[in-house]
Amino acid sequence: MATCPPYPTRAHRHTHWWQRSWVRYGALITLLALSGLVILALVREQTGTQGFLVGLGLAVLPVPLLIAAFRWLDRVDPGPWRNLLFCFAWGACAAALIAIVANSFATRWIATATADPAGADTLGATVIAPVVEESAKAAAVLLVFLFRRRDFTGIVDGVVVAGVTATGFAFTENILYLGTAFGTDQLTGDSGIASVTAATFFVRVVMSPFAHPLFTVLTGIGFGIAALSTGRHHLRRALLPLAGLLLAMGMHALWNGSAAFGEYGFFAVYAAFMVPAFGLLTWLVIWTRQRELGTVRAELPAYVLAGWLTPVEPYALGSMRARRIARQYARRHAGKEGARAVARYEACATSVAFLRQRGRRGRAGADFTARERALLETLWHLRGVARPALDYAARATAPPPVPVPWPVPPWVHPYGGTQGAYGLRTAPSPYGPQAPYAAQAPHHPYVPPYHPYAPPGPHRP
Repeated sequence: MATCPPYPTRAHRHTHWWQRSWVRYGALITLLALSGLVILALVREQTGTQGFLVGLGLAVLPVPLLIAAFRWLDRVDPGPWRNLLFCFAWGACAAALIAIVANSFATRWIATATADPAGADTLGATVIAPVVEESAKAAAVLLVFLFRRRDFTGIVDGVVVAGVTATGFAFTENILYLGTAFGTDQLTGDSGIASVTAATFFVRVVMSPFAHPLFTVLTGIGFGIAALSTGRHHLRRALLPLAGLLLAMGMHALWNGSAAFGEYGFFAVYAAFMVPAFGLLTWLVIWTRQRELGTVRAELPAYVLAGWLTPVEPYALGSMRARRIARQYARRHAGKEGARAVARYEACATSVAFLRQRGRRGRAGADFTARERALLETLWHLRGVARPALDYAARATAPPPVPVPWPVPPWVHPYGGTQGAYGLRTAPSPYGPQAPYAAQAPHHPYVPPYHPYAPPGPHRP
């Protein structure tokens, strides 16, 4: 029986108390909690208790839809929930607090210096606010990029991280605007569709719930492209996020300044810029997700040869429809635990494919072998539940055999064929009955030397 070579272990290194993970997590949670309390007090002071509650109830409506949309985009290689929770909390608490304090201070300073309060408000909305708010939201993307680099591997990750951060920011901002509008309605006695609250809700929640996410997603795309760059292009890695941030500021300034373009300026900017930009970015993200699925189909066959995966799994794992069918099959036959095991199997297999691609391109870290080994061992542990489900999904989604209406020489179909309906000869499906899993794994695992990191073979009792 072949044995795996031992892996070198890191020498024990003394760490200071501020370098320990629980200290960092505690400091971060404390910072976000204090920011949340302060922003809660500031918003409640400006809107009143009743206005705050009304604004909170209305502002929370688009949040689940936006979070679900970004989570759907991240279904190929989903990131951990703790990253999304941090991003939402940063946007709703820290970024919102920075924006309120900095915008108020800058607007008052400009009004005092120029003795023109109206001009200061316009300048603050079109220049100060975009710079401050987009910089505050970009800080969360930067932190995830620096300290959760393993989970930040491409454009989709940048879009999701930036979009969730902006969703949290828009949530707090909507509470403020809707609560203030409700207070105005109380003073004027307006109610119903003609009220300021209804108009604010229509503009901010119905027409443009994606406005803030759209701006910050440009920053996320810059970080995502930087994540795809090799280590040699240091200047590109630094300039791409900055370019995305400047584009986000420019679009944000255009959106805030649309009211100065006349009576229909808002609708003109909305139709001419916001909707096309939203459609273009949506297409870009979906196209990128399809490329990720192509990476899964291209990289996993190497692990089929090594015995880690069955021959049908690269096809099934490279199709979102097949993945969904596999989870449904596991839920019917093994319950919720089985569905979760299949989902984890799919996520680990996708991570292995992306890790192998980075290794071939020379962008893998020093811990490549250890990470690959851990992921493959997880796959091997979950194979009992996941393989039957993926085999069923591959059969259910496999293309139908193509009938050939004339005699076919044996060299055309090297794997033989079957006698189909009406006497037509059909090529065999590559997703036919498979041998038992234990019989498929070769005794001597082999991986073609696509890159210098050769994965170890599966453990067998």
